[in-house]
Amino acid sequence: MVEEARAWALEVEDLTVAYGDRPVLWDIDLQVPSGVKLGIVGPNGAGKSTLVKAAMGLIPTVAGEVRLFGRPRAAAHGVIAYVPQRATLAWDFPTDVLDVVTMGTYGRLGWVRRAGPSERRQAEEAIAQVGMSGFARRPIAELSGGQQQRVLLARALVQDAPINILDEPFQGVDAPTERAIAEVLDALARAGKTIIVVHHDLQTVPEYFDSVLLLNVRVIAAGPVAEVFTEDNLRLTFGGRVGVLAARAAVEG
Repeated sequence: MVEEARAWALEVEDLTVAYGDRPVLWDIDLQVPSGVKLGIVGPNGAGKSTLVKAAMGLIPTVAGEVRLFGRPRAAAHGVIAYVPQRATLAWDFPTDVLDVVTMGTYGRLGWVRRAGPSERRQAEEAIAQVGMSGFARRPIAELSGGQQQRVLLARALVQDAPINILDEPFQGVDAPTERAIAEVLDALARAGKTIIVVHHDLQTVPEYFDSVLLLNVRVIAAGPVAEVFTEDNLRLTFGGRVGVLAARAAVEG
């Protein structure tokens, strides 16, 4: 059983989260294999961001277990790199791009060591990977929304974690930034990393992901995009208010 559990990068079992007496997630079971790009899709209020935060232990749960590579979450350190929603952060803080990205190395340095030349080089490489080399010393308050998102992604890259969780990374960014993020995620997947993304744009799901979780408080369906991302499952997820597959087919036709 232990060897079988290690096949899953992330395993969630019987997870329930409630705010007061209102369940936000109910009895969630999820198994994410290593090396996949998983999109989490659902309507507003479905619990998408709540799920990833609960999986990381950032919010309390009513019930359930989370395992990372077969180990209890509390015993698995440095396994997840997290990119939160851009709007939740204070971008008026007086610091620059290089300093923010270097912060991604702090987790493995511990409380005693300080970031040095090696960590700075890693941060510079991550900044280059997201196409921001010319902005290393730019104050973060002067960045556009797309540039801010790239900085958050670079901060995750320097952590070199086997699991990368991103909460709405494509929300409100320009087309070049969206392409840059997608290319970085592809590169991470080719390197064997597991990518989990809270995503809002149904039309890009087949392009960006190989697996999908359809969520609306409960798991509606989960698995390979080719099998799970169907009109029937989308209707169950969104209450019959979508026709994305038919719409895309009409455009492509």
